Amino acid sequence: MTAAQENTPAQAGVVPDVAFKMGATGWPTVDVPAETPDSAVPEVDPAATEPTLEDRAADLAYRVAQELAVAGPEGWQRFTAVFVLTVLGGVHTVIYYDDADQAASIEPSDEIMELVRRQREVSASLGDGPWWRMTIQFEVSGQADFDYDYGAEPFPDEHLLVPEAYLADLEAFPRQRIPVWLAAYLAHDNRQWRTPREAAAQARADWAAGVVAVRSMDDFPELPTLWARWATIAAAFVAVGSEWGPRIQPAVGVFEGSSRGGATLYVLPGGRAILSGGVWNAPELEVAYHNGTELPDLYTGAPDWVANQVLNPRAARGLMSFCYWWEEGNWYRGDSPSADRLSEAVPGIWTDETVIDVVCGVLSDQPNAELRTAAATLVAAAAAGVVTRDTLTALFSGPDDDVDGALYQLSLAGLVAKVPEPGQTSRSARSDKILDRK
Repeated sequence: MTAAQENTPAQAGVVPDVAFKMGATGWPTVDVPAETPDSAVPEVDPAATEPTLEDRAADLAYRVAQELAVAGPEGWQRFTAVFVLTVLGGVHTVIYYDDADQAASIEPSDEIMELVRRQREVSASLGDGPWWRMTIQFEVSGQADFDYDYGAEPFPDEHLLVPEAYLADLEAFPRQRIPVWLAAYLAHDNRQWRTPREAAAQARADWAAGVVAVRSMDDFPELPTLWARWATIAAAFVAVGSEWGPRIQPAVGVFEGSSRGGATLYVLPGGRAILSGGVWNAPELEVAYHNGTELPDLYTGAPDWVANQVLNPRAARGLMSFCYWWEEGNWYRGDSPSADRLSEAVPGIWTDETVIDVVCGVLSDQPNAELRTAAATLVAAAAAGVVTRDTLTALFSGPDDDVDGALYQLSLAGLVAKVPEPGQTSRSARSDKILDRK
């Protein structure tokens, strides 16, 4: 029995159901009747009593948790351990919490890190390569949860290693495929980067060669309508205190969807705009990064003002899958897919009814006629640029609804009517009175 087994809280009678959490079946056993003569004992294949890979992986993971439990500070009640690892090393954090939720961290010992590396190597044979991130949640009662991250979603910056680490790991543990975001991280080579100088040079070259963009006739609503609908949906999500949904910032609309698609809408002087973003599983990116083909030329025929400063941040990571621009009253695009393939990356701005459905949906699962009428009034007022506080309070009447935040979203979009509240004097009138007194 190891020191960890002697001291772990599980010895108090609460043993974590690790085999269930890991999907393991437990250790094989052979039952032999007490009265059975030795000659009658059936021969057992030694291989049948050997632990499976699942068993070994589960055992190693639990041993890591046990050792961390022993190494924790006095009074800890739970800990979270995250190990980000490749064959070239990685990063890790282990944080313990006490009854007062005060946190303390430790540096895992070399022995614990060796167990982590062994567990990763053993688990590599259970799927298409080993995990890149393992998270352990452990309670002092003995309850344990283990989570293995193979990169289905992009890692946060603090857990993202240098490209060389992943390349070395892929050489040591070849995989049939890797996530598109990781493939882009390793091989995008700034191919979607477009500085103002590069944009101007490509625009001149396209002009000289007679290359023109595709005029988009019915992919998106006209810019003023799209902008108003985007802001209306943003206001609704802010009003109910949701962290999701689109947002309006000065001269830009931002959206990140729950399905990992997203877009930005930059509105520029002179009636211009750029709508760009990405669908996380865009087939064009999948093919380009896994088959080594060229990325779609999203900027074919684009004007010189379509440049990095007004492009979605995915362009810097090689993950942008569409780019549209608005000029002279029309939408244009290069080698971008049509809008019917981009619904995951933009808010529901397609029709007034779509916006009404979205706005009502954040308030009720079964909106009544009165609610839909108030939502329709808000959509129409935003389209006309005459939203008032009363327009919002007719819809968002709950005590916790953030009407001020919603109104501010619409104000940033330039869609609020200047109507002084009762009893207030306009700032210009007050200034005139002050000047008169002087």
